[in-house]
Amino acid sequence: MASVWPLLFANLESAAFEPGHVLFGGDADGHLLWVQGDSAARHVAERANLVPGARWHEAEAGTNGVGTALTLGRAFQVRGTEHYLSVAADFTCSAAPIRDPANGAVIGVVDVTCKLRNTSALALQLVTTAARLAEAHLRDLARQRDAEILTRYLDRVLNRVGHQGALISQEGRVLYSAPSGWLPALWPVPLVEGETGLPDGRRVVVERLSPGGPFSVHALPNNGSGDQVPRVSALGRNRAVLWLDGVVHELSLRHSELVVLLLANPDGLTAATLAEELYGNDGKAVTVRAELARLRRILGYRLSSDPYRLDRRIRADFQELAADLETGASDPHGRYPGSLLPGSQAPGVRRIRRRLDNQPTPDSPA
Repeated sequence: MASVWPLLFANLESAAFEPGHVLFGGDADGHLLWVQGDSAARHVAERANLVPGARWHEAEAGTNGVGTALTLGRAFQVRGTEHYLSVAADFTCSAAPIRDPANGAVIGVVDVTCKLRNTSALALQLVTTAARLAEAHLRDLARQRDAEILTRYLDRVLNRVGHQGALISQEGRVLYSAPSGWLPALWPVPLVEGETGLPDGRRVVVERLSPGGPFSVHALPNNGSGDQVPRVSALGRNRAVLWLDGVVHELSLRHSELVVLLLANPDGLTAATLAEELYGNDGKAVTVRAELARLRRILGYRLSSDPYRLDRRIRADFQELAADLETGASDPHGRYPGSLLPGSQAPGVRRIRRRLDNQPTPDSPA
């Protein structure tokens, strides 16, 4: 309502300051947010409790312009003793609800109130027109926001070539989908980050792209395969490879180091600790946070913060090797492709690499 109030006031200013008239803007629950009019008219309205903060929903005030228009979901005029409350019996209230063009939900109401003797036959038409103009303004604002979201985030969807993907606004509108039509125009279930099911049984992954939205969505391969486990291969490679939701990602060296360090510390690490593990004593937390923000574009909800940590379900070849060497559960010979990220000079990675390289195999001499 804050975004449309200047437009409402501009269109209804002449009515608001006509002698004996008052202009109200309210929210969807019937609370009056703004009151405009000449001082004499506002003083009269105050005696009827027509003031900012008052709630004029039908549940509290019975039949009245604001409350009844909200309840009916359409423009409505209440004259004189048609009001339930006697304090409003000397007024005519003409009100129209304002709807969110994205989903049709009522978000507020505009009302012109005047003394009964000053009632104009055009009052209801006037507020109805103002409400429609406000809704058109909201549609324009939504289109602008959608264009900004597409410009900023569409690459997150396009990077997943060959898979069903979509970009969803924070209100649940599908802004882009590939292929077209694989999702309905409005998201059918709550937008909760992580794996979820659609009403038709398909499994998808929802990832939040910024704190308040929007969201990227992509279908998991092979219907019902939501339990496929992400994997990381970092042995014998200078750049780790990540298998995630049917997509293969070759990570940069820095991202490879971050993934290895976080997997080796499942309880999580702070940005300051990660900076030291990556760069030594000269490391800066702000540099690590920037890299983690870029890494989250790939990992999505599987990378958490405070402290930074990875989904414990992610498997890694270097962890499996370490477990096998410790327990002797299987023979590691012949399946050890090389050292962990051999090109990495990060202090934390070098320590993990030395432990793996120096750990004796079960058949080594004591």
